Amino acid sequence: MSILAKNKKAYFDYDIVEKYEAGIVLYGYEVKSIKLGHISLKSSYVIIRDNEAYLLNAHVSAYQAANMPKNYDPTRSRKLLLNRSEINMLIGKSKAHGLTLIPISVYTKKGKIKVSIGVGRGKKRFEKREKIKKRDTEREVGRTLR
Repeated sequence: MSILAKNKKAYFDYDIVEKYEAGIVLYGYEVKSIKLGHISLKSSYVIIRDNEAYLLNAHVSAYQAANMPKNYDPTRSRKLLLNRSEINMLIGKSKAHGLTLIPISVYTKKGKIKVSIGVGRGKKRFEKREKIKKRDTEREVGRTLR
């Protein structure tokens, strides 16, 4: 299992309650591009539409710019492959508890590209500031001990 991309802001902006693994529907040239690491999950999120999960705003750069189709959209919505029971659980959690679905990482598993989805609760501003302060103090302590 090799990690191809991580959503670094996911753990900073959200408290991740649960994780799910999903396959993703891609074109062949998108698979090649992702395996080279040309994917960004920076502002991406997951929605559930018509009992199907979709990954939105994940930017997959062109594999070869000269050979790409003219109508290629790098941030198109991509369908996620989950079991019906998993989708029903995600629907219940996102509606009832006010939780958000965010992609955490993209990786390969047995030659297939998988997406790790986190069910998270958004952090408040003061929680983020506390985390930054804690990180800075740990950094200062580490510097003084050296």
